[in-house]
Amino acid sequence: MDKWQRTELLLGEDYKKIRKLTVLILGLGGVGSYVVESLARLGVKKLVLVDFDTISLTNINRQMEALTSTIGKYKADVLKERVLDIHPTCEVVTLKDRVTLETVASLFREPIDYLVDACDTIGVKKEIMKECVKRGQKFILCMGTANKLDPTKLKIMDLKDTSYDPIAKILRKEAKKEGIGTRIPVVCSEEIPRKNSSNELGSISFVPSVAGLLMTSYIVKDVLYAKDK
Repeated sequence: MDKWQRTELLLGEDYKKIRKLTVLILGLGGVGSYVVESLARLGVKKLVLVDFDTISLTNINRQMEALTSTIGKYKADVLKERVLDIHPTCEVVTLKDRVTLETVASLFREPIDYLVDACDTIGVKKEIMKECVKRGQKFILCMGTANKLDPTKLKIMDLKDTSYDPIAKILRKEAKKEGIGTRIPVVCSEEIPRKNSSNELGSISFVPSVAGLLMTSYIVKDVLYAKDK
């Protein structure tokens, strides 16, 4: 019995294309960790996991790698171990340096098929967007999932079609300023962010996880339907 049998039954011959993919995931929090999990369970060839941070107690409510037993460990290391337990022949590279405006270009040193941006730093998101467009790199960006409660409001859309999301607003202005076009794929919620009594961002398990799964679905559908474009 092949562990990939059920996926192959669904995807058919095109599943071979999925198995050859190399995907870089920037940010391994509530969104990115579920991208990693779902890609590992698709049996992709290679994953590049980029996150400088360690697991804290407050990550446990939403992040795949966050357990009482993993607090203090690097997110990238814990997820690598998990990926290899699911898919032992996957090539997993971990990059545990903080990505800055000056180091974004280093993410493109090795060939990748897709870049998934799930980081929290808006300046880095801007640079990722610009670099991917400039290089013709396939990518998808995640907008904010904090202070949201309704996962059904999450959608894959073009950046120009976003609303309510403060991160998307900033990126729309940047895209217009840079003249880099409108075909910028994002996962964004159409839910108005909720307010709370503090300045801290609230989060829950079932919103960022769904955003991550949508990002993986975007990659799969892009591969499946590329011939129709």
